[in-house]
Amino acid sequence: MAEHQVNYANGLPVILTSVDKLVQWGRSNSLWALSYGLACCAIEMMAAGGARYDFDRFGTIFRASPRHSEVMIIAGTLCKKHAEFTRRLYDQMPDPKWVISMGSCANTGGMFNTYSVVQGVDRIIPVDIYVPGCAPRPESFQFALMILQKKIRKEKASRKQAIKRLI
Repeated sequence: MAEHQVNYANGLPVILTSVDKLVQWGRSNSLWALSYGLACCAIEMMAAGGARYDFDRFGTIFRASPRHSEVMIIAGTLCKKHAEFTRRLYDQMPDPKWVISMGSCANTGGMFNTYSVVQGVDRIIPVDIYVPGCAPRPESFQFALMILQKKIRKEKASRKQAIKRLI
């Protein structure tokens, strides 16, 4: 068996990558989430932040301020009374920003096909990831976060984000 020895300059390893990949790796591993829990899905979102699922290992920290957050998590039934505030919080978030819609009620209005319930958060703000279920398990929420991390890593850091279209 041949033995190969790599000689590093000054004894230190060399890392080769592009600036885009480095920036996107940093962004994807330090997602600060604005927790916007509106109904029973919020309980599952809180459980996901607990010790068993430990979102800290993904670099996800739940924040209460939109100005410190990059990911908005809509968990639960969005009423039309709250829609204006949801849009205002989304507009206050710095770019780049992403949205996760969690639960059937946030995705499509759920079983509440009434005059007071928004029939899908995507009518108010653009959504990147939909998590189905009533109420979705923390594992599915964790999987959605990992999909969002992959999506962020594929984007270019240097270009502006394209404007997301609403329905």
